[in-house]
Amino acid sequence: MLDRRAFLGTSGLALVGTAAGAGLRPGLIGDIQRRTFDYFRDTTDPRTGLAPDRWPTKSFASIAAVGFALTAWPIGVHNGWMTRAEARTRTLRCLQFFAGSPQGPAATGVSGYKGFFYHFLDMATGQRFGRTELSTIDTTLLLGGVLFAQTWFDRDDPEERRIRALAEGLYRAVEWDWIVPRGTFVGMGWHPETGFIKSDWAIYDEALLLQILALASPTYPLPPTLWPALTDRYARSWTDRYGPAHLHFGPMFGHQYSHMFVDFLGIREPFIASKGIDYFENSRRATYAQRRYAITNPGRWKGYSADCWGLTACDGPGDFKQMIDGREREFFSYSARGPGDRDDGTIAPTAAIGSIAFAPEIVLPATRAMHARYGRGIYGRYGFWDSFNPTLTATAEPLRHGRIVPGVGWVDGDHIGIDQGPILGGIENWRTGLIWRTMRRNPHIRRGLERAGFKGGWLG
Repeated sequence: MLDRRAFLGTSGLALVGTAAGAGLRPGLIGDIQRRTFDYFRDTTDPRTGLAPDRWPTKSFASIAAVGFALTAWPIGVHNGWMTRAEARTRTLRCLQFFAGSPQGPAATGVSGYKGFFYHFLDMATGQRFGRTELSTIDTTLLLGGVLFAQTWFDRDDPEERRIRALAEGLYRAVEWDWIVPRGTFVGMGWHPETGFIKSDWAIYDEALLLQILALASPTYPLPPTLWPALTDRYARSWTDRYGPAHLHFGPMFGHQYSHMFVDFLGIREPFIASKGIDYFENSRRATYAQRRYAITNPGRWKGYSADCWGLTACDGPGDFKQMIDGREREFFSYSARGPGDRDDGTIAPTAAIGSIAFAPEIVLPATRAMHARYGRGIYGRYGFWDSFNPTLTATAEPLRHGRIVPGVGWVDGDHIGIDQGPILGGIENWRTGLIWRTMRRNPHIRRGLERAGFKGGWLG
């Protein structure tokens, strides 16, 4: 199992090839992190805190992207890119906006219901966009940013006290016990037109934080029996197909989102302890599995190698088939990609970079290689564009996203907030552990972990 001391100093600062600390960043990685921070600062509405789902394509707001934006502001302060006053103002306005947003069972004119919020909100009104679902996982990622802000803004200042109170109110309002339609597991969502979505969060995936927050709720908690019921199902995902045995979930975001907010290194509950690892190590192994898959490259996609890899949910060229070098290839637009699962040759830099805290020794070379080989087409004002595909170098089919860049291949034309977030937060956790150290102090996170049966490490 990884000893984090291999890349963290005793002060918790990353010490890989450079002096570390606030304002000092290793070249390319530092540039990526600053550009990704600037993405959130420039695209998030400073009046409401609403963050667009994507940019520059005109877009609705994503509540999960709002959670990542709330996490970005303290990172900006820590690195000297934003004053604490600006971070405080942006955070306070955002929390006030969500706390004051209308809730109710109506299909229109509201932002949420039962404390949950709709997946997508209109950027102008902050109310439900179209027929989008009331989303439990996206509300969770919003709450990740909310609770991070609650703990980080810890000064005896009227506005910081207000931030802490608003954050507490938003978390307490979520009625986790309402959205358990099949009796055990949290449902994925709800529509006012049709009721509960017919799927639950009941496998190993990005929902670790959701389960922790549902168990920890001071107002509407789920019983501790939820966790063993979940881990009974986790066992079905245990595999060594792509490397050292781990809980498999194909798209890399499933191993990143919850881990950005919770430090799972050294803490274990009975299931993961029985496997001899912790959930941090599981994500580390999943990162290596992605690299091994790219080296093996069963689909024979161009560009895949030991230093060019990364599959996750991201944009793709479009939904069509095309003959390339005598072989029919199938491409997808936005889709969740993983090893052997809807792999169409589309690489997403966030899949690798968002895992930098788990396996910097393979992520750093991959980041440098992608930038060196394809940077002129895939790297810009806000860092890496969401995704690219070296196999698709020409097409007569209409592209759903992006464009063909000569000498590179297909390149997306957007940044996506929920892919930018793991890049920014993952780099900061690798460099300084800021998010992890802050969230360790949040009583709700600690309570949820303890109710799930986690022990040891920093919980001790």
